[in-house]
Amino acid sequence: MARKRHDDGPAPSEHESSARVVSPEADSPKEKALDVALRPTSFSEFVGQRKVAENLEVYVAAAKKRSGTLDHVLLSGPPGLGKTTLAHLLAHEMGTQARVTSGPALERKGDLAGILTSLGRGDVLFVDEIHRLQPIIEESLYPAMEDFKIEIVTGVGAGASAIAIPIERFTLVGATTRTGQLTSPLLSRFGIVERLDFYTPAELTTIVKRSASILGIRLDEEGALEIGRRARGTPRIANKLLNRVRDFAEVRGDGRVTREAADYGLRRLGVDELGLDEGDRRLLRAIMERFDGGPAGIEALAAALAEDRDTLEYVHEPYLIQQGFLVRTPRGRQATRQAYEHMKIPLPSTGRNGPSGQGSLF
Repeated sequence: MARKRHDDGPAPSEHESSARVVSPEADSPKEKALDVALRPTSFSEFVGQRKVAENLEVYVAAAKKRSGTLDHVLLSGPPGLGKTTLAHLLAHEMGTQARVTSGPALERKGDLAGILTSLGRGDVLFVDEIHRLQPIIEESLYPAMEDFKIEIVTGVGAGASAIAIPIERFTLVGATTRTGQLTSPLLSRFGIVERLDFYTPAELTTIVKRSASILGIRLDEEGALEIGRRARGTPRIANKLLNRVRDFAEVRGDGRVTREAADYGLRRLGVDELGLDEGDRRLLRAIMERFDGGPAGIEALAAALAEDRDTLEYVHEPYLIQQGFLVRTPRGRQATRQAYEHMKIPLPSTGRNGPSGQGSLF
């Protein structure tokens, strides 16, 4: 039977997301080093995602009580919410090591075999963007996940033979932003499946204060709250904003991050009171002003903004939809009343059905 794989095209270009201070990706070496420095080392230090963290804590305790290994874990959700951190926490709590790779980095079966044979008992293999594994690599994972062995083919042609090599029992932790692109055979092999959701402003405020303490940043309660509520529900963005706001506070102020200093810095960065940046506002303005509020097809929007469609779909739209500024319909994208109010653009006059049939939204 032919394998069914969902693929909506390549991932968005990294250069667009990395250029945005509100990007949830950690692209530069400095940002990646910051992530490592601020990473919690125990479940007690992990803020937010309480249901997920408490469940994982129980699974770890049960595995240790049985002197066994942890089941394979799939963590899904938007980027920047802590999937990598949780993978390292699992290894730390189990008293084992974590090995990190990503779906696109595993190009040949030999790459996977080399990693698997180097794992010790109970070690965690973290595969980021696991939905981007090549089919041949994914199929090689199946016997490793189920039977803890890998098959090595020796010889060529009629003389070829497969040799099964045992490996240590390990825990695969997969992370994905697109669960729908995982094949059923791979998805069914994960014993633990958890989804991470956006954080509340209160949780992000706690994270910002913890990060400021580690980094030695002078931060007051209102300054932390201002950053937390404009961080798009994402800890990585909160930490990015904290660092950039600190720069403005040190150069244009007395170095202390107050509410006024945070507001000044964030406005200089183009981040408004709800966390939208100029790219988000350009998209909303295009729908409102060029397409009368929508519906507007994604290709038409990409052409109007001179942007890549994947950038619009995977970088800008998720947060706008989650905040209720944008809706996807079979006919295209539409701006909501809330978007008009936030952008301070008058609602278009509508008849019974409204222009482009959007009257039903309002």
